[in-house]
Amino acid sequence: MMVVVAKVLIGFIAALLIDSSNPSTSIEANTEHAKWYVSSHPQKSQKMEFKPKLIVLLLGVLFTGLTAGLCFTWSNAVTPGIGRLDNLTFLKSFQSMNRAIINGKFMLVFFGPVILLFLNTYLFKDNSTSFWLFLTAALLYFAGLALVTIFGNVPLNEVLDKSNLEALSQIELQELRNKFEQPWNRWHTVRTLSSFSAFLLLIIGMLFTE
Repeated sequence: MMVVVAKVLIGFIAALLIDSSNPSTSIEANTEHAKWYVSSHPQKSQKMEFKPKLIVLLLGVLFTGLTAGLCFTWSNAVTPGIGRLDNLTFLKSFQSMNRAIINGKFMLVFFGPVILLFLNTYLFKDNSTSFWLFLTAALLYFAGLALVTIFGNVPLNEVLDKSNLEALSQIELQELRNKFEQPWNRWHTVRTLSSFSAFLLLIIGMLFTE
């Protein structure tokens, strides 16, 4: 679809450039040049339809991009910001955010690509270049985000969630923070890099689709 639009625009611009030296050339004439360009390339003038595999691709790109943006923002604003707080405030803030983020919209966007990206890979199995780019993106997202979340971040979140922070001493709060903060941030860095890389590969793969 994007290729078709681009070809039309290129044809129209080419017509403008060719006829720019002739002041008498009209917009209608240039439009005819553009139509001629498209008609002379029938394989590029396919009807633009929202086919199922296009919908899957767009949803995969959208959800992956949203997740990559969330991870990037969390790494560059949220964790550095609350990292400046004292132990009790830091732990309570993280505990509250972890509880609030577990909702239907988040789960759909965050874990939706696990299914969408592999389904998208299968749908583009006949396109060699896109297939391998999409497969790499799917594996990156699955291993670097889904599995890291389940086996890396979630266990740390559960330890924090079960802690009665108000009842802990200052020493215990510091120990809990030491066990939680740096390991959580390291795992999240993996998620940020994986989701961003998967998103980039999806964008590149789109360029090779027809």
